Amino acid sequence: MFHFAWVWLFTLLPLPWIIRYALPEKKDTAEGVLIVPFYHRLVASRSEKKGKQSFQRESILMTIVWLCLVLAMARPEWLGQPVAIERNGRDIMMAIDISGSMGAADLNQDGRNRTRLDVVRDVASEFVSERVGDRIGLVLFGTRAYLQTPLTFDRKTVVAMLDDASIGLAGPQTAIGDSIGISIKRLLEEPEEDRVLILLTDGASNSGSVSPVEAAKLAGQEKIKIYTVGIGADSATVNTLFGPQRINPSRDLDERTLKEIASVTDGLYFRARDQSGLQKVYEAINQLEPLAGESDVFQPIFPLYPWPLGAALLLSLLLGCVVRGRIL
Repeated sequence: MFHFAWVWLFTLLPLPWIIRYALPEKKDTAEGVLIVPFYHRLVASRSEKKGKQSFQRESILMTIVWLCLVLAMARPEWLGQPVAIERNGRDIMMAIDISGSMGAADLNQDGRNRTRLDVVRDVASEFVSERVGDRIGLVLFGTRAYLQTPLTFDRKTVVAMLDDASIGLAGPQTAIGDSIGISIKRLLEEPEEDRVLILLTDGASNSGSVSPVEAAKLAGQEKIKIYTVGIGADSATVNTLFGPQRINPSRDLDERTLKEIASVTDGLYFRARDQSGLQKVYEAINQLEPLAGESDVFQPIFPLYPWPLGAALLLSLLLGCVVRGRIL
């Protein structure tokens, strides 16, 4: 569809004629003299019939040049067909603990106990698959933290990388602060809006060069929201020399630090004690960070002003040549 962006500029069309007839004529005066070497030839050409015809042609050319300039200033455009574009979602980094304690088989899943990492793989993979429109990244940490997958729209790759994670791959200890630091580094490369980190662990930070709380404060300054998830059962029965005894397999979980990390970044702390509990955690995060379900409509615009502008330039050059040839 043809369209003028600034159609009101067509009101400038009569401007040259208004200036010509509104301004008073210049009266002859002895003060100030402009010497034009070819003035006599100009006057002679004006007095001749041929010169009058040339002057008329020049007037027509000048009129066309002005029309082209006004047409270009009005910005003629061709509007293409509207195109629906999926709105970009959030940039979500997932930092997942794969230290030795994540091998504890104390989480109930479908009536049987499975290791913490196995349950995390299943539930987190489902969460990733549902985040259509978001870019997901994966950080794994134990004694060391490392980037497993940079932020990407390829959710299948993130799920595959998470499935390949194994207990102890990054060492037996827990470097929570370093995992936050690596996540911040990746999220800082993205726009400020919708930066999210989901940190999942079953223990306390006992490794790494960065304090978890100090790293969280830096994340808060950079407007990165952190949701922390503490995983592990509250009780389990183990066989000992004195018979079956109940223990707390999550006694090493540092909930106080995880709550503080979430608090300083305007996030939330969640506790997951089994598979259904972890599923509810990710469902809650889905509610807090809604999916990018809506689409933006983009209508391509093709500017056409270079054509009348180019025509005005060419006609101006032609007019210059005509005037110069008539005068000389």
